[in-house]
Amino acid sequence: MSSLHKEAELNRPVLWYEQPASRWQEALPIGNGRLGGMIFGSVAQEKIQLNEDTVWYGGPKKANNPDALNYVPEIRRLLFEGKQQEAEHLSRMALMSAPKYLHPYQPLGDLLFYFLHHDQKTAAYRRELDLETAIAGVRYELDGYEYTREYFSSAADHVMAIRLKTNKPGGLTFGVHFMRRPFDGGTKSIGTDTIMMLGECGKEGVEFRAGLRAAVRGGTVKTIGDFLSVEQADEVTLLLAANTTFRYEDPEKEVLSQLDSAAAKGYEQLRRDHIADYAEKFGRVRLELSSPSAPAASGSPTDVRLDKVQEGEDDPGLVQLYFDYGRYLLLSCSRPGSIAANLQGIWNDSYTPPWESKFTININTQMNYWPAELCNLAECHEPLFDLIDKMLPNGRVTARDVYGCGGFVAHHNTNLWGDTHVEGIPVSASIWPLGAGWLSLHLWEHYRYGLDREFLANRAYPIMKEAAQFLLEYMVEDAKGRLVTGPSISPENKFILPDGTAGNICMGPAMDMQIVHTLFTACTEAAAILNRDEDFRRELTTALERIPKPEIGKYGQVMEWLEDYEEFDPGHRHISQLFALHPGEMIHARRTPELAQAAKRTLERRLSNGGGHTGWSRAWIINFWARLGEGDTAYDHVKALLAKSTYPNLLDAHPPFQIDGNFGGAAGIAEMLLQSHGGEISLLPALPKVWPDGSIRGLRARGGLEVDLQWKQGALSQAVIRASHSGVVRVYSKQPLQVHCGGQAAASEYREGLLVWKAEAGRVYVLTPSGSKDE
Repeated sequence: MSSLHKEAELNRPVLWYEQPASRWQEALPIGNGRLGGMIFGSVAQEKIQLNEDTVWYGGPKKANNPDALNYVPEIRRLLFEGKQQEAEHLSRMALMSAPKYLHPYQPLGDLLFYFLHHDQKTAAYRRELDLETAIAGVRYELDGYEYTREYFSSAADHVMAIRLKTNKPGGLTFGVHFMRRPFDGGTKSIGTDTIMMLGECGKEGVEFRAGLRAAVRGGTVKTIGDFLSVEQADEVTLLLAANTTFRYEDPEKEVLSQLDSAAAKGYEQLRRDHIADYAEKFGRVRLELSSPSAPAASGSPTDVRLDKVQEGEDDPGLVQLYFDYGRYLLLSCSRPGSIAANLQGIWNDSYTPPWESKFTININTQMNYWPAELCNLAECHEPLFDLIDKMLPNGRVTARDVYGCGGFVAHHNTNLWGDTHVEGIPVSASIWPLGAGWLSLHLWEHYRYGLDREFLANRAYPIMKEAAQFLLEYMVEDAKGRLVTGPSISPENKFILPDGTAGNICMGPAMDMQIVHTLFTACTEAAAILNRDEDFRRELTTALERIPKPEIGKYGQVMEWLEDYEEFDPGHRHISQLFALHPGEMIHARRTPELAQAAKRTLERRLSNGGGHTGWSRAWIINFWARLGEGDTAYDHVKALLAKSTYPNLLDAHPPFQIDGNFGGAAGIAEMLLQSHGGEISLLPALPKVWPDGSIRGLRARGGLEVDLQWKQGALSQAVIRASHSGVVRVYSKQPLQVHCGGQAAASEYREGLLVWKAEAGRVYVLTPSGSKDE
C-alpha cells in the first residue's frame, strides 16, 4: 500500500480525490499568502492557475464626488421629511463617485504542461491536499510505472515549488509554458533553464514578472520558443517566483534573486523549511470530533463524502476537515507582508471576476478574519491592519471632501490601494459610511485577545479614535433628540414605507447604530487603559447616551431600521440588525433575554422566507445560533453550509466562489465550542448532540488565554486554560467546576454558573467537573 493511502487510513486532514479536476471548482488551492495556485492534476495536460496578490488592474483613484459636500444636508432633509424617492434620486447623482467602480484583482496567468506519451489510460490515480504540510500531490500509474507530483507555495522562500518523479528511467518528457490569454504580454528565455513571463495591468496598473526555472535529474532541459522543454528525465524540480511593481521597482530582478536563492537550497531543503514554517502555525489548534451514530466515512474520497452529506448523512469527520481547511486557507492567503484576503482570498481565475474580487467591507472582508484570533492565527490578521493603514489617508480626504468631517471614513468596498470613496451605483449598497468603523474594531479585537499594550497604544487606538471622530461629527440629531447616522443604508436591504414606496437610504439604521455603540465603547475602554484623552472619553460617553439601542418590532424581531418598516425581501441574505449579537456583544443569550429571543425570531423569519441561501450568509447564521447557545440549530446550518454552499474542493459556493463562507464557517464551528465575549469565557456553549465526544486544543480566548477542551457524552470532562497575562478569569459553564493549578486547588468561587479566580501569567489551570478525580 502506498504512503498516500496509509495517510488516509490515519485520518489525517487530507482532501483527496480519485480523478483530476475537470473545472476550477474542483482544483486544489495552494498559497504562501502572496503567491497562489490552483492544482488541477490532469495527467497529459496539467494546469496550474496562478495568482499573485498585487496583480490588480488599474491604479488608485481620486474619485470622491466634488458635489457631495453641498448636497449631504439636503439629502438628510429629504429623508427626515419622508421624501424617499427624491432623496435617493439626489444621492445617486451627488454622492456616487466617478468613475463608479474600482478595478479588479486579476489572475497572474496559467502554467500549462504537455506530457509526451501520457494519453494512455492510467491506474491508481489519486490527487490530494495535505493540510498538515500544505503540500498538494498527484499519483498515478502509467504503463506499469509510478508517477508522482508534489506542489507547494513556500512562505519561507517566496517561491512555488513543483517536483515530478517517476520510477520509469527517462520517463518524464514534457513542455511547460505560461499563458495569460487574452492578455499575454510575452515570455522570454533566460539561459537554458529559465523562462520569464512579462505583463502589465493597464495604463496606471502594476507591471509584473513571473519566472520559471527547471532542474532535472537523469535528463535534459532547454528552452524552445517560449517553452521549457524537459526530455527523458527521472525527476524534475520546477521553481516559480512572481513579483510586481507594487512592491519592487524592478520585479524581474527580485524574481531572479528568489529563484537563485531557492535553487541554491535544493528541493528537499525547500520542502523541509516550508513544512517547518507552516506546520507550527497550523498545528496550534487540533479538533477531534466523534459520533457513534455517524458512518465511518474517512476512507472515502472527499467529494464522495460531500455527496453523502448532501444526501442527508452526518459526517463529523468532514466537519473537522472543513474546520481545518478554513485555517489552512487563511494561512495560505494572508500572511505578514502579504495583501489582505480579498473576496476570493488570493485564488481567482477571471480577468473580470464577480464584484471585481475586491475587499467588500460591509461584512465579507471582516468575515475573512473571524477565525484569526479565536483559531490561534493572530499573525494572519496583520495584512488586514496593513490594508486599514493604506485606507487611513484616503479616508481622511473622503471624510473631509464628501461629508465635511474630520476623522476617517470608508464605504462598502476598497482595493489594493485602499480607496475609500462611495463606490458603485446601486444605492442599496454604496452609500454606507461605516466601513472604517467596523474595520477598526478588528484592531481592538486583536488587542483583546493578546493584550499587547504597545499595539493598542501605537496602532489600534489611534485608528479607532479617528474612525470614532468621523462618526461623532457625521451624526445628526433627529426629531426625537437621538444621534443618528445618515444618509446610510442597512446593507443591502430595502424597506417599504407605509405608502408602499420601497426605500434603501435612511437615517440611523440599526447596524450603523450598533457599530457606533461598539466602537465608542471600545474607544472609551482603550483610552482608559492607556490613561489618555479624558475629554474625548467624556464626549463619547455623552454621545452613547443618545444613540438608539436595539428595539423589538411588531413581529417580535430586532428592528432593522429606526421605524418598524416592512422588509422588501424578508429572506434577505444580509442580517445586519443582528450585528449586536455577532460579532457585537450588545445582545447576550443570558443577560439580555428579551433581545436574545427577538434575535431568534429575526433568524426564524429570515430563514422561513428563504434566507441563508448564500455561503457567507449561512456562515453568519451559524455564528448567530452559536451565540444564542443553540447548538443543534447551529449544527443544522453547518450541515446546510456543506450540503448547499460547498464545491467539491470544499471552497465556498456563494455562488459563485467567495472565500468568506469558508472562514465564517470555520469561525462558527469554533464559536460553538468556545466563546469569550461579555467579560466571560463560555465552555461548550453550543455543543450539538451529534458531537457527543470530542476535544479541541489551542483555541484562544479574550484576555490573553489559550484553552483546551475535552468532552464526553455531551458534557465537559476537562478544560485546560493557559494564561499569558495576570487577571481575573470568569468561566461560565452549565455544570459546576473546580479549578486546580500545579495539582493544587486554586482559590476560586463558583456561583450561578460562573467560576471566578485570579490567574497569574505563565500558569496553567485545569478545570474539571466538581467531584471529578480527573485533572
